[in-house]
Amino acid sequence: MESQNKAFLGMSLRRDLFNQNGVFIAPARTVLLEDHIELIDRHGIHLDSFDVQPAEKKLAVQDHIDSTTACIQDMFKDIRYSKTIPMQAIREEIVPVIQQTAEHTDFYELFATLQTKDDYTYRHNIAVGVLSTLLGRWVGVSESDLPNLTLAATLHDIGKVNIPEDVLLKPGKLTDEEFELMKRHTILGYQMIKKTAGADHLHALVALQHHERQDGSGYPFGLHGEQIVPFSRIVAVADVFHAITSDRPYRKAFPMYETLQQMNQHAFGQLDPHICTMFINKMMQAMLSHEVLLTNGQKGTIVFINPHAPLHPLVNVEDQFIDLNTSPSLQIVQVSPKQ
Repeated sequence: MESQNKAFLGMSLRRDLFNQNGVFIAPARTVLLEDHIELIDRHGIHLDSFDVQPAEKKLAVQDHIDSTTACIQDMFKDIRYSKTIPMQAIREEIVPVIQQTAEHTDFYELFATLQTKDDYTYRHNIAVGVLSTLLGRWVGVSESDLPNLTLAATLHDIGKVNIPEDVLLKPGKLTDEEFELMKRHTILGYQMIKKTAGADHLHALVALQHHERQDGSGYPFGLHGEQIVPFSRIVAVADVFHAITSDRPYRKAFPMYETLQQMNQHAFGQLDPHICTMFINKMMQAMLSHEVLLTNGQKGTIVFINPHAPLHPLVNVEDQFIDLNTSPSLQIVQVSPKQ
């Protein structure tokens, strides 16, 4: 007998879906495909019209990011020669697109589009703008302050326009002298923004402080904890995540899950623990219903994120549930995008 649930193929779930025993099956906004219907049928769930809604039309996220990256590239090349930041143009042309992009509901797809092609130097600014905007919303930055955070995040690396391109784009490891020169982009960015009409002191501080670390191990001044303004702490988390998950001339990108593990190790040292933990939780929530490969070679699906141990979720493997929080010998090796 054909499943009655097949009538809802292509529709989107209105709410998180659980079976009669309270086991999580699929998150809200999941677009129902054949595999989802089969899973729902196996759990004896009968959907009705109140459970679903028309699927959202996906934003052309890739087009937004590509075109905005090209725009930033042109602007930064002009700034390299003019030494003048077109603050009004960035406010009017770049910030609204970044904020619209940050409203995309499929976080996993969004982050995949933020990963660099061959334009890390420019795409990184857009990615950090988008990620910082998301983080700002998650940690409670007011809607009135959010555009300032977006702008500050987008300009965080502006000082790099004053770094020689042979150093900036060097494919191998920097020498000690080159690294000291590279670190000066924080101070150079601060000085540029301070001289720019229409800029806020906070924008300049983010350019100056985004490489400072909570334990004092950062640069340029080795600031600690509360000496680092909150916007700089937000941008630091976004900056680290995108840098690690992007291909660079001298190394390949790290997988998202492995990056989150690395960030978790620094959540109570180098990075702000509240902001970093919030980011990790949200990233893991975005992985709900994604297929994963475990260290024992089994494949399963993430069905529940433990808020107290988000990196160790509940995984459904062949209709058996494995709690990675109580199975320390098992870990996730790889997370696959939704098909």
